[in-house]
Amino acid sequence: MQQKFIRRKNKLATQRRRGVRKLKILSRHHFAVPIITFVVLALLSVMAYVFVFHKTVQEAENRDTHIVIVSYDKQTRYVPAEPQTVASLLRKLNIPLNPGDVVEPEADTRIVQDNFRINIYRAVPVNVIADDGSSTFAYSAATTPRSVARQAGVKVYAEDSVKTEPVTNFLKQGAIGEQVIVRRSTPVNLNLYGTAAPTRTLAKTVAGLLTEKGITLGPGATVQPKLTTKIKSNMQVFILAKGVSITSKTRVIAMPVKTIKDKDLTLGARAIRQYGSPGKELVTYQVKRDPKTKKVISKTIIQRVTIEKPVKQIVAVGTNVNIPKDKVGIMRAAGIRSSDYGYVDYIVSHEGGWNGVTKYNYSGSGAYGICQALPGSKMASAGADWRTNPVTQLRWCDGYAVGRFGSWAGAYSFWLSHHYW
Repeated sequence: MQQKFIRRKNKLATQRRRGVRKLKILSRHHFAVPIITFVVLALLSVMAYVFVFHKTVQEAENRDTHIVIVSYDKQTRYVPAEPQTVASLLRKLNIPLNPGDVVEPEADTRIVQDNFRINIYRAVPVNVIADDGSSTFAYSAATTPRSVARQAGVKVYAEDSVKTEPVTNFLKQGAIGEQVIVRRSTPVNLNLYGTAAPTRTLAKTVAGLLTEKGITLGPGATVQPKLTTKIKSNMQVFILAKGVSITSKTRVIAMPVKTIKDKDLTLGARAIRQYGSPGKELVTYQVKRDPKTKKVISKTIIQRVTIEKPVKQIVAVGTNVNIPKDKVGIMRAAGIRSSDYGYVDYIVSHEGGWNGVTKYNYSGSGAYGICQALPGSKMASAGADWRTNPVTQLRWCDGYAVGRFGSWAGAYSFWLSHHYW
């Protein structure tokens, strides 16, 4: 028995030596290294493919495809589109845009909602005429006179008067439809109590300038030149006060914004129809000083003068709500009120998306699901199936929206101004 065991042991040792010898011989072969390298790389490639494929499938499952409604040239097209910008979709559709055409909403707006509306307005010929004798012909689809002038490349100041007038004589005026008339303001070097305040005015006299700017003359104040003096370009106008200690400070006037509701734009979509700008005002104070130390004891505002008018920005915001039935069904099952459907659809579409039930925030924040709850485990309060059930997730979102913002309308308004919730 012992001899049999010894023979088997010797046989295994012999086989091992032969295997090692063969491996050494094979390793000395000039094809050995390339073959081994190829096999290793092939295995790594297969592993990488499986990983990438799995990730791609997961991302594809979380990616929404939307129906987009494109209106242009008296036609309407319904096209499927994955999330992208308005500009990139129009390029893919090969829809030509001509100088002066207007696309609403803005070209960089991302398409993340179903039945998303894109409107293309074609430019028409227009003439921009200024009272300084200049005339600029252009094509524009802009909706305000200032926007038309901007598209035509005509510099317009905040104090200029810009109006649209119909063309009454085609042969003489060389245009059809409407024309934009610019009445130029005059630059004036105003000096208010020792502070230079360059401005522009449509007034004809110095008295008119003071009225336009809201300048009142206090006791002891004087004006140079006389009030009846006619305004000329770059003239000097001084307002002085004797025996009064005065200081001034320039402040910014916030740009006013006018919001227009537009039923031809998808809810929440925005289009700037006139670009605005902030203004400037010169605030003048009467200073009271300590007679001994000369330190300022108090300052009293005696004048506010607008030296540069703010220009109103006009923004159209969409109100059109057109939600597919499958998403309406989810909202109904979650107990959402029908009057809130539009707000819910907007927020969900801009957060995880309706197809993002199992979507994590790819930036690594840990937010999860259609509303991107952070952390996602908070949604367990709405149901044990919070990881995979959109209805459960939406129930939690409903409580969050009402609890934090008072209503879905409040949550929607917050999202519009902050781009998160």
